[in-house]
Amino acid sequence: MSMTETIDIRQLTAEDYFDLKESMVSAYPDMAGSYWREPTLRRLVSLFPEGQIAVTVNGKVVGCALGIIVDYGKFGDDHTYEQITGYYTFNTHDPKGDMLYGIEVFVHPDYRGKRLARRLYDARKTLCERLNLRGIVAGGRIPNYEKYADNLSPREYIEKVQDKEIYDPTLTFQFSNDFLVKKILKNYLPHDEASKGFATLLQWYNIYYEKDADTVRYNKSTVRIGLVQWQMRDYRNLDGFLEQVEYFIDAVSDYGSDFVVFPELFNAPLMAEFNQLDPAGAIRGVARYTEQIRDEFVRYAVAYNVNVIGGSMPIVIDEQLYNICYLCRRDGTYDHYIKMHPTPSEVFAWGVKGGHELKVFDTDCGKIGIQICYDVEFPEPSRLLSEQGMQILFVPFLTDTQHAYNRVRFCAQARAIEMECYVAIAGCVGNLPKVNNMDLQYAQSAVLTPSDFAFPVTGIKADATPNTEMIVIADVDLVLLKELNAFGSVQTRKDQRRDLYEVKWKK
Repeated sequence: MSMTETIDIRQLTAEDYFDLKESMVSAYPDMAGSYWREPTLRRLVSLFPEGQIAVTVNGKVVGCALGIIVDYGKFGDDHTYEQITGYYTFNTHDPKGDMLYGIEVFVHPDYRGKRLARRLYDARKTLCERLNLRGIVAGGRIPNYEKYADNLSPREYIEKVQDKEIYDPTLTFQFSNDFLVKKILKNYLPHDEASKGFATLLQWYNIYYEKDADTVRYNKSTVRIGLVQWQMRDYRNLDGFLEQVEYFIDAVSDYGSDFVVFPELFNAPLMAEFNQLDPAGAIRGVARYTEQIRDEFVRYAVAYNVNVIGGSMPIVIDEQLYNICYLCRRDGTYDHYIKMHPTPSEVFAWGVKGGHELKVFDTDCGKIGIQICYDVEFPEPSRLLSEQGMQILFVPFLTDTQHAYNRVRFCAQARAIEMECYVAIAGCVGNLPKVNNMDLQYAQSAVLTPSDFAFPVTGIKADATPNTEMIVIADVDLVLLKELNAFGSVQTRKDQRRDLYEVKWKK
């Protein structure tokens, strides 16, 4: 071999057959005569050329990864190699199927140690992602099992390989490439004496798979968020307030944003109209405007083509006072979340009750959660939202001091790390000297991220100037969350010790 080697990954062709045969015979010395015949290989290449991947060293084919696409539901997990390949006819190949089935991977033994098999696997994963298939399935040999068959069952052997107590040249490699063992197959390859006829059914999941990728409603990868850091001031009346709301929605929409986020109780300036009442009466007075404001939010969402996270507002339901946030989608639909944890001051001054529902909301930009201010200081609801697939958590807040703000900010950052999601917080600034119980506000709105290499080292995607009326625009990439969950330096969602503890919703 030359000192300088050129390694290439490309599609296999029928003309590569004789190099391929030599490599395969050398790769399987314990399975004499087990090599692909030329007519079989030609048929496979003609059926699905892009699924047949070769690795070359200095132009010579020294290994390959062969595969077909199957409608996996027709076979299920109980099948043999002959059944899945149509008894080597490959008439089971279905271009409209949902799984890439790996029917062969090998590298000539003289070229091992160069990570060539890993390159083949990476190329196969890339193909799976590009074709938007659910994943890769393969039956894997366990060639070292014959050395342990007298003392270990196949299951025990696989567990010891997984725990790195035993090395198996095939299975150890599969584990290192993120494949999971779904089950043990009997008589998968009956002539495989080294594996005693057993095989592992392996699966790699494509985290980028989109079931509805061909439909009009397609969840975006990059989502643009606009935060409104709202100045508390005298808006004279409801019309003046709505004029300012529309101004900000228009401004954020001009940047092509997918979401615009308002703060908690940002309509509190309207309480000035009821200042002659006690605080509880004043907050109930302004609650009369809530449904009207919601209807305007719905209209603005459609008119400006942006999903509106409507901060929060007081509302009276069955004579009880709550703190409600409306999600107004740009398709004209709306939903709501009621603050679960009123602060002690909300309870004491206004008599606010806590909500009893928690759910993830579907949008055209992924799955979102909403928590209002104090809610984010309790990690359990965020974990429940995360388990429902939440990708972005929106937190409208209202804090009077920097201490109170930091409680929200630090807890929101913790939720981003723990739940591997983005957290967008939006707050009010300024003061309301004519409104009782709403004297001062402190805020620095921000979009927060998990903490790993793909994200800002500070965990801050963007933030506002403290105590200044402004908007913040930030792009977040939802694909990075999938990659973090699957390949992150740490994986806080996956590594939770569910054998020891869990969070359950009692309702």
